[in-house]
Amino acid sequence: MFLDRRDLAGPFDLVGDVHGCAGELRDLLVRLGWRLVHDVRGRATGADHPEGRTAVFVGDLVDRGPDTPGVLRLVMGMVAAGTALCVTGNHEAKLVRALRGAHVQVRHGLAESLAQLAAEPELRDAVVEFAEGLPDHLLLDGGDLVVAHAGLREELQGVDSPRARAFALYGQPTGRTDERGLPVRHDWARDYRGEATVVYGHTPVASAEWVNNTVCLDTGAVFGGRLTALRWPERELVDVPARRVWYARP
Repeated sequence: MFLDRRDLAGPFDLVGDVHGCAGELRDLLVRLGWRLVHDVRGRATGADHPEGRTAVFVGDLVDRGPDTPGVLRLVMGMVAAGTALCVTGNHEAKLVRALRGAHVQVRHGLAESLAQLAAEPELRDAVVEFAEGLPDHLLLDGGDLVVAHAGLREELQGVDSPRARAFALYGQPTGRTDERGLPVRHDWARDYRGEATVVYGHTPVASAEWVNNTVCLDTGAVFGGRLTALRWPERELVDVPARRVWYARP
């Protein structure tokens, strides 16, 4: 299966939710030792690492931030060159539906992505093709490492099914909403006892912390927090500060 890449042993640099923060992504890659590749207009269109590392993005590249096209251009170039992997996030899934003409609620930063991409129409088809081809999760390093946007319980790891995809993109719903109208999710990581390390994002946290062999890398860069990466197999967390608050926290 496309999601089964246990043959890839790394080393990896796993990157949390970027949400259109292209400047912070460039800052983080440089901090991690990556060499950026630029086009004739000076735009970052790829990157490589002198130690042969592979970047792995946990999804939610798009929405909310100031430069979704810049993020996509860089990540798509890295994936095309074989220096990066990426799983889909719920924001990519919704953006594709919107670009395909489906009726969706334009909320949670989608308007920003649509406006930014409208200014760069040459990217539109490439973005749709790229996002539609992303797996919902990845098995890496002999199965010792699992990457899924919202995390993944052990029994769903390596499973290609609507149930596994829904969990990987959105987590496990409780059926309740909070005072802001947002869905309340089960804290699956607190109960996780799987052997594989699970790296995910989706729900912003103040700082990345290990919980039962899982770690959430979404440290709210777009909300003025930090953009965080995990070096694997070193299990070292590296982050850079947001350049500013780009979007009000919901």
